[in-house]
Amino acid sequence: MTGPRVVVIGAGVVGAALAEELSARGWDDITVLDQGPLPVPGGSSSHAPGLVFQTNPSKTMTALARYTVEKLMRLGCFLRVGGLEVATTPERLRELSRRHGWATSWGVPAELLGPEETVARHSLLDPARVLGGFLVPTDGIAKAVRAVEVQLGIARERGVRVLDRHEVLEVRTHGGRVTGVVTDRGDFPADVVVCCAGIWGPKVAAMAGMTLPLTPLAHQLAWTGPVPALRGQSDEAVRPILRHQDADLYYRERHDRLGVGYYGHRAMPIRAQDIVPVGRAEVMPSVLPFTADDFAPAWEETRSLLPSTRDAKIEEGVNGLFSFTTDNMPLLGPSPDVEGFWVAEAVWVTHSAGVGRAVAEWLVDGHSTSFDLHECDVNRFEPHQLAPAYVLARDCRNFDEVYDIIHPLQPPELLRPLRVSPFHTRQRELDAYFLEANGWERPQWYGANAGLLADRDVPAPGDWASRHWSPIVGAEALASREGVALYDMSALKRLEVSGPGAAAFLDRVSTGDAGKAVGAVTYCLLLGEDGGIRSDITVARLGPELFQVGANGNLDLDRLTRYLPADGSVAVRDITPGTCCVGVWGPRARDVVAPLTDTDFSAAGFRYFRAKRAYIGAVPVTALRLSYIGELGWELYTTADMGLALWDTLWEAGRPYGIVAGGRGAFTSLRLEKGYRSFGTDMTDEHDPYEAGLGFAVKTDKGDFVGRDALERRRASVTRRLTCLTVDDPAGVVMGKEPVYDGATPVGYVTSAAYGYTIGKAIAYAWLPAELAVPGQVLRIGYFDERITAVVAAEPLFDASMTRLRA
Repeated sequence: MTGPRVVVIGAGVVGAALAEELSARGWDDITVLDQGPLPVPGGSSSHAPGLVFQTNPSKTMTALARYTVEKLMRLGCFLRVGGLEVATTPERLRELSRRHGWATSWGVPAELLGPEETVARHSLLDPARVLGGFLVPTDGIAKAVRAVEVQLGIARERGVRVLDRHEVLEVRTHGGRVTGVVTDRGDFPADVVVCCAGIWGPKVAAMAGMTLPLTPLAHQLAWTGPVPALRGQSDEAVRPILRHQDADLYYRERHDRLGVGYYGHRAMPIRAQDIVPVGRAEVMPSVLPFTADDFAPAWEETRSLLPSTRDAKIEEGVNGLFSFTTDNMPLLGPSPDVEGFWVAEAVWVTHSAGVGRAVAEWLVDGHSTSFDLHECDVNRFEPHQLAPAYVLARDCRNFDEVYDIIHPLQPPELLRPLRVSPFHTRQRELDAYFLEANGWERPQWYGANAGLLADRDVPAPGDWASRHWSPIVGAEALASREGVALYDMSALKRLEVSGPGAAAFLDRVSTGDAGKAVGAVTYCLLLGEDGGIRSDITVARLGPELFQVGANGNLDLDRLTRYLPADGSVAVRDITPGTCCVGVWGPRARDVVAPLTDTDFSAAGFRYFRAKRAYIGAVPVTALRLSYIGELGWELYTTADMGLALWDTLWEAGRPYGIVAGGRGAFTSLRLEKGYRSFGTDMTDEHDPYEAGLGFAVKTDKGDFVGRDALERRRASVTRRLTCLTVDDPAGVVMGKEPVYDGATPVGYVTSAAYGYTIGKAIAYAWLPAELAVPGQVLRIGYFDERITAVVAAEPLFDASMTRLRA
């Protein structure tokens, strides 16, 4: 036997794809179970309209969709008629330019069309309504049921058992690992169980003690009778699939009829446990009765946009169930608690084959070799994000916003505030403008700092970048460079690693040297076995057997936990909820802090990248001398109950020095001036330290660590680099994910961007071919319908000699 015993629960497009991909990689003991009859078992795949629009703001989601198109084309399950998105408002026309930028960044051929070209591509459109269009020629219609049938057929030929009409009743576990699956028709032993149950995912995952933040929601799909303009059409579809996102609508042809999909109706959630069983469903479990009143606005708008439908009628319709999540991303990966239990959930047909490949690679190789999956990892959520009330509210809101124009900084409106730092009261008194970060209320700027604008000239960005922005952002950044500022850093993840084996453990899982003396702080990376970056962290040694890790999120906690030695010599604990952190930064930071403590905070007594325990006034703190804005200062940590006292103590001591509170807007600007990277934005799983400019954080002489061998192989073949670009025009501030051009050729994409108020230029970090990452190289950034001239700059842009940090 090659490979473990695998049971895949669910034989829709995801389960079928996974079975085919796993068997293609040589695993030969695979059983696929489904409660319904195949190839139409009754889940979302069985009624899915199959429209595949590949373009997505997520690079990963676009890549998953692109692979799905390529595979289904090979298998004869895809109609490549193209995908057309139409604009009927000026706002949507600009949004289509942004979408064109994403497609270009991610390597999907696409074009923007004028009104006449748009109508020429889809002759049913009313020319009077159309302002323009966005066309992706490789989009089209996935034949979902056929894709299930074909992929399962290939898997069967390789020996995969496919059993329909088997309802899963129990997932058996023993000693913290999965042992098998119990169905109404027998038991199936297993070493690996993968839940691909779609809308039933939360029900099945619960059998393994896992909370799945997924909500099935009904979505309307109706079919017209014959449309006069389509009379005599023998091909199933000849025109592009069509999206009219201004009205939450999409369309596809079926010979002489049109399918009309609608997201503009009220959210109609249902619990997975309440879905009608297969044997009792009138049509199929994933199809609910059509509610004509909800569809009335859609039909009225359809008859306006597509005049030929005025002589047609709606003949049939359904409210079909689809899976929604709190962040609109799939749920992929292993259970945090039960070894061998995996999920591949919240996946639509658009991304199905890509997800099948990604999860198969993850299972066989320990990581996906084709896709960056950090956005999809099911273990990314904080505990509050698994609360049923949170999941339901956010999932319903995401349904409402599915076609909305969403600004990158747009905060959620529901269930706020949830997490507030101890400084929140003072921040409200300072008229903070709050955005959200992992549930935390995080100030973007403070209205109380408006007076700082009196003697400062802060240039304004363009209209898109100026949303959720204020000139106060620039004033706070400049004030931080000139004096001293407090920054609330409580939203950052804080982990405690302890025990006699802690130092050896951190040495093993990170690229840094955790064996330094007590008081040392190390910036290092967590890598995958492939040498790709999984996170960047700071490790502060607070005692012989005690470390504090500054992490990026729950995936870091999950990763460290999975590597824990079995002998119990190391413990990892999330201390974020019970602690808080304030950054005291700026050239006057020592003037504020030093008089408040008996501990030596002098330059010689408290060096850069060192840690100390101290008292600030009456508040016990852990002080780390580091700064993500590139100025003298400290991160001061204390328990949550002492947080407000810490803020007040620092604030009162800082009054003679003009202390201000700084928001995240200023922080981002200052961070980019200093060239500090942000995991998840500037670099992800697909990048290695040498490409990202972080080779200094890799201690290759310390012995073995996770990813070392692969990293050594990658080091010799760096073909791309994370590169700093500057733009002279303040209106050239971009937002991230825009394409970068060398002449007319797209060569890369932007990651982080902001205006650098100290240097007087817009800044954009971008992934570029190594041969173009040369200071002085002139390139252009595609921003909506503009091409902005940018120049590659040597970094860091500010304080290259590090004199201010080490003062």
